[in-house]
Amino acid sequence: MRYVAALDVGTTTVRFHILNDKAITIASSAEKIDLLYPEVGFVEIDPDHLWRIIVKVIKDTLDHNKIDPKNIVCIGISSQRSSFITWNIKTGKYYHRFITWKDQRATALVKEWNQSLTMKGLRMGSRILYTFTRNKRFLAGSVLKFMNLQVTLKLVWVLQNIPGLREAASNGEVAFGGVDCWLLNKLTGKHIMDVSCASATGIFDPFTMEWADWALNILKLPRNIFPEVVDTAGNFGVIPKDIFGAEIPICCSMADQAASLFGSGCFKPGDLKITMGTGTFMNVNTGQEPHASVAGLYPIVGWRIGKEIVYVVEGSSSDTGILIDWAKSIGIVNNVSETSDMANSVKDTDGVYFVPAFSGLQAPINDYTAATGFFGLKPTTKKEHIVRALLESLVFRLQLLHECLCKETSFTYYKIK
Repeated sequence: MRYVAALDVGTTTVRFHILNDKAITIASSAEKIDLLYPEVGFVEIDPDHLWRIIVKVIKDTLDHNKIDPKNIVCIGISSQRSSFITWNIKTGKYYHRFITWKDQRATALVKEWNQSLTMKGLRMGSRILYTFTRNKRFLAGSVLKFMNLQVTLKLVWVLQNIPGLREAASNGEVAFGGVDCWLLNKLTGKHIMDVSCASATGIFDPFTMEWADWALNILKLPRNIFPEVVDTAGNFGVIPKDIFGAEIPICCSMADQAASLFGSGCFKPGDLKITMGTGTFMNVNTGQEPHASVAGLYPIVGWRIGKEIVYVVEGSSSDTGILIDWAKSIGIVNNVSETSDMANSVKDTDGVYFVPAFSGLQAPINDYTAATGFFGLKPTTKKEHIVRALLESLVFRLQLLHECLCKETSFTYYKIK
């Protein structure tokens, strides 16, 4: 029997699945990832911890189901986006832990740069160029702002604050990568990143399909630290025999939300899917052209397979599953599974509203200083009202994203996947 394997490295969970020749999942395992909060606003992952979990999940799946790794034809990888690490090329030593996409350490830099004369000049110049050329790239540039979700200014932060990092980078000793790039390097020794992961960093220009010169130049980011950008499917290398007992080819690497869009069968322009996990992501296939947004939606690359490039526009809300975990951690609920029953036990929220903004509020509000809070609490408020308000807030954020997509795109959305 021959099998295909899939590894998903998310923000809070690592999952591994093995499928048979009928594309039926016949074995799975999962392990939780420990997020670290060393300072207020910092959200990190220990790379050694993550590596141990990845190896354990794969070995557990193989061992518990008595599957010979020799029978795995290939493996595909999907991973969280915009979490990154830097390491020394010569020694392999990490300069810092993974700084995740939820990390807020660059908030001051984001505000400073977005209000800077440099960015105001860039936006003004783009606006003028768009007036004359009608080029969508300049339309996107006319409203360009840095976001905490992206790698961009967090990478500036580490170059400014990690001793010796910038000097080592100038000497050609530093490699930068997301979870995907780091993992591929651990498994194969290659320093590569697929287009879907690269485009989510904020440092890759989806209009030119290259690392963005404007960002590298104005932020003084050393070009030599960035990986080679490759297709989503192809020859990513082979996992050596000494890790799992047999050589396993890696044939795909993909950002998690792009993988979700592909896996949902969203192959036509206008196809829409929603993923609700640690955060909420609403993605639309926009076909052969990237979407230029004026409301904070973000144009990214879905996948590139051979000559086919599929673009995606994305709206997101950073806080979804993490809010439910928070509610459990402070005793509002005992188990996540009981939230629906609690919410349905009351007819409404009794006038209570909740703002889901641990990481600020993304499109179309775009206020990264917004704070989480309950409003309308009163003596008659019960725990059930609070839970219902929390769940309803997630739906309200979805509705805001959907309304924004409808205003900004010409598609008619008949079905959500």
